[in-house]
Amino acid sequence: MDGTPFPSETNPPALWDAVSDDAKWQIFSLIAFLEFWSELSTPEHKHYMAGGKPGDYPDFTSGPNGLPHPVPFNLYDPFKLSANKSEEAKERGLLVEINNGRLAMLGIFGFVSEQVASGSVPALSGIVQPYSGEVMAPFTTNYLGIPFGV
Repeated sequence: MDGTPFPSETNPPALWDAVSDDAKWQIFSLIAFLEFWSELSTPEHKHYMAGGKPGDYPDFTSGPNGLPHPVPFNLYDPFKLSANKSEEAKERGLLVEINNGRLAMLGIFGFVSEQVASGSVPALSGIVQPYSGEVMAPFTTNYLGIPFGV
């Protein structure tokens, strides 16, 4: 937020390295909030370990069991497009979403592998730019005091 222009880099890991630590903390804070919210149990939403449905995310409701201010949309189905779907269609949609997520993770692993070890994914050789940084280190500053690569 200091007015620095957005980097013109096209290498995704290098772009992540160029993002400020403050912005990274904002992203991780949002992820932490969503994880916290997903673990809540309310009268309308039972936790999956207490008899609830796995993958059922609690709504963003206001009031005593929700957020202190109204949120216009829920995370899942914000426009209520699946409200009239049958249980079979919802089950099929869940499987499609899970499989798409798995495929996306494999794709990301392939690209990162090729960037770090050239030639490791023959189909991507010469397509992706090499990356010499530390892919598994989210911050450029090591806050734990342990050297990277140990």
